[in-house]
Amino acid sequence: MLTLRHLFLLLCAASAPLLAQMASPAIKLSHFDPLQADTALDPCQDFYKYACSKWFSANPMPADQVYWGTGSGLVLWNQNVLRETLESAADNKGQRTPVQQQVGDYWAACMDENARDASGDRDIGFLIKRSSGMHSKSELIDVIALMHQTFPGAWQSDANQADAPFFGFGPTQDFDDASLVVSGIDQGGMTLPGRDFYLKEDSRSAELRTKYQAHIARMLQLIGETPEAARANAAVVLSIETDFAKAAMDNVSRRDPKNLNNKMSLAEVQTLTPSLNWKRYIETIGAPPTKHYLVTSPDFFRGVEKMVQKHPLEHWMAYLNWQAAHYGAPYLSKAFVDENFDFYGRTLAGALEQRPRWRRCVAAADRDLGDVLGQAYVERAFPPESKQRMLGLVKNVENALDRDIQSLDWMSATTKKQAAFKLAAIEDKIGYPNQWHDFSSVKITRTSYLQNVKQATTFELHRQLEKIGRPVDRIDWTMTPPTVNAYYDPQLNTINFPAGILQPPYFDKGSDEAVNYGGIGAVIGHEITHGFDDEGRKFDANGNLRDWWTTADAKAYEERGKCIVDQYTQEVPEAGVKQDGHLTQGEDTADNGGIRIALSALEEVLKKEGKSLEDKGPDGWTNRQRFFLSYANSWCTEARPEAMRVQVLSNEHSFPSYRVNNVVSNQPEFGEAFGCKKGSPMVRENACRVW
Repeated sequence: MLTLRHLFLLLCAASAPLLAQMASPAIKLSHFDPLQADTALDPCQDFYKYACSKWFSANPMPADQVYWGTGSGLVLWNQNVLRETLESAADNKGQRTPVQQQVGDYWAACMDENARDASGDRDIGFLIKRSSGMHSKSELIDVIALMHQTFPGAWQSDANQADAPFFGFGPTQDFDDASLVVSGIDQGGMTLPGRDFYLKEDSRSAELRTKYQAHIARMLQLIGETPEAARANAAVVLSIETDFAKAAMDNVSRRDPKNLNNKMSLAEVQTLTPSLNWKRYIETIGAPPTKHYLVTSPDFFRGVEKMVQKHPLEHWMAYLNWQAAHYGAPYLSKAFVDENFDFYGRTLAGALEQRPRWRRCVAAADRDLGDVLGQAYVERAFPPESKQRMLGLVKNVENALDRDIQSLDWMSATTKKQAAFKLAAIEDKIGYPNQWHDFSSVKITRTSYLQNVKQATTFELHRQLEKIGRPVDRIDWTMTPPTVNAYYDPQLNTINFPAGILQPPYFDKGSDEAVNYGGIGAVIGHEITHGFDDEGRKFDANGNLRDWWTTADAKAYEERGKCIVDQYTQEVPEAGVKQDGHLTQGEDTADNGGIRIALSALEEVLKKEGKSLEDKGPDGWTNRQRFFLSYANSWCTEARPEAMRVQVLSNEHSFPSYRVNNVVSNQPEFGEAFGCKKGSPMVRENACRVW
């Protein structure tokens, strides 16, 4: 749960559902085309506009989008592959296999709007009854455990918190001994994207909280509260969640693994929050014994204890009823779905319309039955030859980073040796896991969508908890095969590329090397560089939190890292907020290093073929120019201002325009490729370089 995973979010979406509003009137893949560049513009002034403006003009953002880019067609294409699998299993009138029954009935229950409308809030009635029926605060822990087994998310964390009531709980590798899996406990309890949304005092934040409170009140009315009671309880809920935010560790501090490395015994955890019976919680969810507990933020739980003492039982009933309504909303009647979208989709993220139901159902099925659907996706969309070519690309980029490390004039031979050792130890995972999980015990019916989600959640929670106390599972993935994304795991020291991203426009088996190295090659470079960004460099080759740097080399690194921080600490006028370069430092470092080593890898490949970066193709562009155009093309993305604001305040990734312009302006090779003169916006006088 608490492993620091660095996600390469191609669509710049946070993990929360509010930023996943994506759809399209047509399902098609976007292939790189150098003619897309607007040659009427000057690439040295704004390369992002030069590379993307024509695509934006030809591809306006649909109403149900908050992000829309060249990768959107791929997301849709992948989802449509899954849709066809689900529909076929649901419509099969003959004898079905157990797998077909599972996925078919899941799909049927999700798509049956009439049945859910008829049930109203019936399916979360057991939660409302349990929370409203508490006789003392000692029962809080029982309701929390029940919710953690009903709604997915308790075992996962993002840059801000666990997306779960009160707190998160799940397996995590020990920071000091990565071969050991222990129990991790993380801050949670907030249903806005992060603590800043509760604590910032500007007028926009205050207005958003007013709308949020009104949304809570409307949701509480949907579960049967009177308008007066709902309004009063909504104020209580906002007060409680604000207290959670005040106690929580900020997302910049969470980026330093040393701040999260707080080992405690169960007795010590209990001392943090005497009002919560941790032994009963652990027994209820079925967590096995653990050597110790990793508590990300002890101060958060000290704050929780004060909150439990401060708020009367009735307040906690209101809060937990809201949590049940909030997390249950996507699986209930249209009234819940629409109200949930109105705030999280429309108000918070800026979507004008809701995604079609089929896309929401595909996303949920992929989440809950990922390996089952993943096998069908791989069989259709990811042939063995694609995997082999991808492995070659990965090795070439890794070799380029090795050459880069050896050439550094600011790093000593001692640290270079350790860095090379860590690089050589990286495990490359391509396409899909080597072993699929068995979902046969998950009981799925056509009767209740929410009950199917509960069944899948309970199964996954228990599967995750079974890892505790056992040898590290190096086979497991945290993304399903159809996912358009990739990640580096510093404690496993692995790079992971699901089959879903290994399609156009990122990886195109029909395109030349310059295009593929500018697309997926830069992604590979990005993920590998995460092993050596300001967080990743603190872990050794075995995934242990260990300082393997000399004092002088660490200081030299931090000086170069400060350049990145300062450069990316900038106003984002489209969002109306300022980006904190400390929050995005890791991703920005990976962007800059990734493109540099991808270009180096391309140059080496071309050299072996008797070619060079300056060779021109039939289209008149050089290989170097095609590389940079392909890189920018993969990032062409428009966004609603509301969604951008959420991203800047809560996400570790810079917005795509900065992931292009800031990056290329730090690369002298870019200026050479397009003849940019000193003083041009895309030629930075004090260029930053770490890797």
